[in-house]
Amino acid sequence: MGRLSNAGENTFQIQFVEDKQEFSRFPTKAGRRSSAASYTDSSDDETSPRDKTQLNSKGTSDFCVKNIKQAEFGRREIEIAEQDMSALISLRKRAQGEKPLAGAKIVGCTHITAQTAVLIETLVALGAQCRWTACNIYSTQNEVAAALSEIGVAVFAWKGESEDDFWWCIDKCVNMEGWQPNMILDDGGDLTHWVYKKYPNVFKKIRGIVEESVTGVHRLYQLSKAGKLCVPAMNVNDSVTKQKFDNLYCCRESILDGLKRTTDVMFGGKQVVVCGYGEVGKGCTAALKAMGSIVYVTEIDPISLYGGFRLVFFSGLLGNKNVVTRDQLDRMKNGSIVCNMGHSNTEIDVASLRTPELTWERVRSQVDHVIWPDGKRVILLAEGRLLNLSCSTVPTFVLSITATTQALALIELYNAPEGRYKQDVYLLPKKMDEYVASLHLPTFDAHLTELSDEQAKYLGLNKNGPFKPNYYRYNHPSKIPLNDTQMSDLCMIYLQWIPTATTYMFSLVQSS
Repeated sequence: MGRLSNAGENTFQIQFVEDKQEFSRFPTKAGRRSSAASYTDSSDDETSPRDKTQLNSKGTSDFCVKNIKQAEFGRREIEIAEQDMSALISLRKRAQGEKPLAGAKIVGCTHITAQTAVLIETLVALGAQCRWTACNIYSTQNEVAAALSEIGVAVFAWKGESEDDFWWCIDKCVNMEGWQPNMILDDGGDLTHWVYKKYPNVFKKIRGIVEESVTGVHRLYQLSKAGKLCVPAMNVNDSVTKQKFDNLYCCRESILDGLKRTTDVMFGGKQVVVCGYGEVGKGCTAALKAMGSIVYVTEIDPISLYGGFRLVFFSGLLGNKNVVTRDQLDRMKNGSIVCNMGHSNTEIDVASLRTPELTWERVRSQVDHVIWPDGKRVILLAEGRLLNLSCSTVPTFVLSITATTQALALIELYNAPEGRYKQDVYLLPKKMDEYVASLHLPTFDAHLTELSDEQAKYLGLNKNGPFKPNYYRYNHPSKIPLNDTQMSDLCMIYLQWIPTATTYMFSLVQSS
């Protein structure tokens, strides 16, 4: 039974007389289970792939995956991905006769998914030899890694690697007797950093580096500024197609997917604070607003704030390390959900949570309770690593655009005549960006209008492009100016639940 009482001039409160609900009470300590601070997915076979001897159907063992017998299932997933990656398949068919990557020895460090497999197999079809490892310890699709290993691609990756496994896999890709890479395709800069530090002689002979994340691009610019970058590099992250599709549209569709799969949270009516309003932030705020959330934005850049959202405060973020600190984690309320949309796990100070006074408890795959001595629980997703690829998936079509861009960048750097590119970091040529976009038009049955000779002359353009000058700022549909510092790939998200008010505070923090 309950009664309605007047709790104020315009506020009414329902009180349960017989059984008052105390939603804010912490769980009791009784029955609490402890677990190791680091946890990886379990399976029927707990043996580390490093301790196994596996052979593919060709009798070779130059790979290390969870289970080579899963190759058939991985092949089916790759075939599904190919259906929505028509542009990359089209590029494969157009160029495989010419073999523009013949002689290229590409070592790659990216997420190993069905979509990435389509890219890898395209590179092989264009003449390249490839060795591959994962840029994230949780994002590898084991069956896809097996399918690639089955066809002869040397893959060293599995879902749930330890930190030691991660670097071991990178080293196995690079350090192969009788095989030396001459091209690098990286996502996050870990592979580039490893080759630069451990194998400087190999690094000097690299013909080109293609990097797709803001983290890796930042590292490349640091090397360039210090005069230590001895090879040309292509910054794919800041290409228009990558910014518009992968950073904006991909995150707009995948952020809610990752959170709902792991926490079953409902966003309607919740108050959401989004810290950081680059392309990733724009995509996430659009998704959250569409779900009925009340969205607030924090930023450090005044140019980025004109998006129709209320400004709360300026968040002074100086980089991508310890954006959420232990002190902030200590002050979070019971039931807070902490997760990250950035490349690595440095945005959240996860290391500070691995202390004796805190208990870690596995809830489900990629979901941990971190329990404080007073019983407070914080829910940590993917141990602070990239949420969408660790806990869910991303749209195949979006990855087709990024993969096509990466393939073209590799072809460009590998075939460029001597002197075209110096030892520096370059943006993708505008013409190449437009070509990638044009390859995807048939998917939508879209047809471009062609300028007349008179119109082209009036605008001072070539009828075949490029159609925008390099200084042009592409806007997304809300007509929000791009952040001029292009802080758009690294984001951190934390979703805080205040039980007494049934309100969620959801923070998306973007690092520079």
